Amino acid sequence: MKAVRFHEFGGPGVLRHEDAEQPVPGPGQVRIRVAGTSFNGVDANIRGGNMQGPIPVTLPHTPGIDVAGTVDALGEGVTGPAVGDAVVGFLPMTEDGAAAEYVLAPADVLAAAPTTVPLADAAALPIVGLTAYQALFEHAGLQPGQRVLVNGAGGAVGGYAVQLARAAGAHVIATASPRSADRVRADGASEIVDHTAGDVAAAVPEPVDVVLNLAPVEPEQLAALAGLVRDGGVLVNTTVWMPAPSDEARGVRGIDLFVRSDAAQLAELVARVDRGELRVDVAERVPLAGLADLHARAADGGISGKAVVVPGS
Repeated sequence: MKAVRFHEFGGPGVLRHEDAEQPVPGPGQVRIRVAGTSFNGVDANIRGGNMQGPIPVTLPHTPGIDVAGTVDALGEGVTGPAVGDAVVGFLPMTEDGAAAEYVLAPADVLAAAPTTVPLADAAALPIVGLTAYQALFEHAGLQPGQRVLVNGAGGAVGGYAVQLARAAGAHVIATASPRSADRVRADGASEIVDHTAGDVAAAVPEPVDVVLNLAPVEPEQLAALAGLVRDGGVLVNTTVWMPAPSDEARGVRGIDLFVRSDAAQLAELVARVDRGELRVDVAERVPLAGLADLHARAADGGISGKAVVVPGS
């Protein structure tokens, strides 16, 4: 089979489109014929060798944490997915990923794929959708009527966060550039702050119940965002290399989120997609052989929105 792998850590140039052995599922695993994977920022950090502490990988390594595809073989003891099922999943980060024609996955991380979007496009959902879901509902405990500030709403996680928060009955304030403002408004933002025009904190005059920070801001900017949170509120931060600030005197909690795979939550997101309550946005579709170029463009800031990688195209 064809796969993209890196045999050493480094820049995008270490990614090789090459032949690899087709994997054989072990106990509890299934083999998936990949319809699509996607690019996530963590893929670049793993490739660069910056995550060997929390996410150690064995070389050569195939990136691609998201997967959408069709089950084509079962390992011993698998009783859930069946051969021929269309599935999506968030793969273990330390194992080979889905930038290949076939990939192995633990059966228990998979959910049935949505039926209302192309199967390859469903790869744009797992990691970013779960990040938004866990941030808002597990960590922030979002309730109807609350005010939520989504900082970095123009990105892939931000799009899902705005949609989910609005569906939960929250008043959503979203930061976005003029380039992404229309899309963020369509996602359901009640107010949009242009983060390119000045200080975000100064543009939000009333306190909020929840801040969801998805942007790589400076520490003083993150502290200013925490200052917007009402007493007893929450700031959830996904840029985990910079700890979320708390304010014990006011009861403001700062939470650092590192997303985890959760098949039940993913199934809930899929159900929302199929009911028309959650939109899957795909900015571009890239052939597997073009993954190194995609990584290079991402490093230069040349990607806007979610990119899906499609084997065989």
